[in-house]
Amino acid sequence: MMFQLILRKYLIPFSLGASSVLAFAPFNFYPLIFLSIIGLLYITNKNKSANTKSFVFGSGFFVVGIYWIYICLQQFGGMPSFIAIVSTLSLCLFLAFFFLPFSLFRGYKNNVLFIPAFFTLIELLRSIIFTGFPWLSLGYTQVPHSPLIGFLPILGIHGISFLVVLSSVLIFQLFRKNSKKLYLIIFLILIWGCGQYLKGIEWSKPTGESVSTSLIQGNILQDKKWNKNMVIESLDRYQELILESDASLIILPETAIPIEVNKIPKSFIKKIKDHILLNDGHIIFGAIEADMSTYYNSALLIGRDTEEVYRKNHLVPFGEFIPFEKYLGYVYQNWLNIPFSNLSRGKKKSVALFKIKDLSYAINICYEDVFGNEIAWHDKYISEPNVLVNISNDAWYGKSIAAEQHLQISQARAIENKRMMI
Repeated sequence: MMFQLILRKYLIPFSLGASSVLAFAPFNFYPLIFLSIIGLLYITNKNKSANTKSFVFGSGFFVVGIYWIYICLQQFGGMPSFIAIVSTLSLCLFLAFFFLPFSLFRGYKNNVLFIPAFFTLIELLRSIIFTGFPWLSLGYTQVPHSPLIGFLPILGIHGISFLVVLSSVLIFQLFRKNSKKLYLIIFLILIWGCGQYLKGIEWSKPTGESVSTSLIQGNILQDKKWNKNMVIESLDRYQELILESDASLIILPETAIPIEVNKIPKSFIKKIKDHILLNDGHIIFGAIEADMSTYYNSALLIGRDTEEVYRKNHLVPFGEFIPFEKYLGYVYQNWLNIPFSNLSRGKKKSVALFKIKDLSYAINICYEDVFGNEIAWHDKYISEPNVLVNISNDAWYGKSIAAEQHLQISQARAIENKRMMI
């Protein structure tokens, strides 16, 4: 009897939430999210422990979905294993509360729009509260293959989350007695049929000539990258790779150059400048920029007659800045060893649009492309960009699924903004 109670109340909802992660990259089995949510609707509809089951579902979802935060804290941040487990688990349990809207399904099951709309509002809140953490928004499960992606340029990623939950509710209602099955089927066909039609529309057109582009990845091990003895080796490796490329545009990752900009050897800069002048090209690279005692995570553009800088505005809490520093300073001083973990934010209106010949490149750094509203150009850029560029260092998360999840997010930004994303 006790085992059956534990099975119904904890193991089944946790398993449903955990299995949902298979709908995201790198697995991309997008139909699974509908099965998981329908399962959650079924078990929350059956009895009064809906709050617990929704929370446990969310716990399974995030524990399996973002387990890689532990890797960052423990393997590369040097945090003791037990503290890293507690920290990661605490974040997952906090995020699990954002699945509580499903606990209301029993009382609103006759209103097919209520749960999808309420959950989407709560998911939007997750993207804002405490600087926001919209990772694993349900809409990403549909990128890039599902017919629902046709709505992405119109509704944005949270609009796709709404359609995912709405579709799940409609399918669940089909199996209820006395439901208006014909209307439900027509509603589903309209949603999915329109999505498939919209998916075939080309929302943007090519402009100008094609540009040869090289993305250069030095493959410097994360646990050695900031070692002073590795600086020369890192610079030599990137210099060699850059000089091998004859592309018009060369792009290096976030903080690819492991020293502050003002300390980069002049000989390195001269060789790079000579090379891009020879190719009539440009280079974008990531590095830490120092201004007095202030540090920025920056992207720098160098060309024949061009030098521009973009300073990252949306920093990663606990990785790039210390929230509640007064209370958590001890943790950083004694348990964490993350270089440049207290960076400053660049100004929101600072240059984020690099003009390269006839094209405009909108630059964002790592975590910033998780925020769709910030990538949208209407309030950030002087004019519309032709291309989106994201430079990242996902090596912080080891050989986990984090990099593939991030790539899926970048794919969503490209579709959402109707622009190529490099």
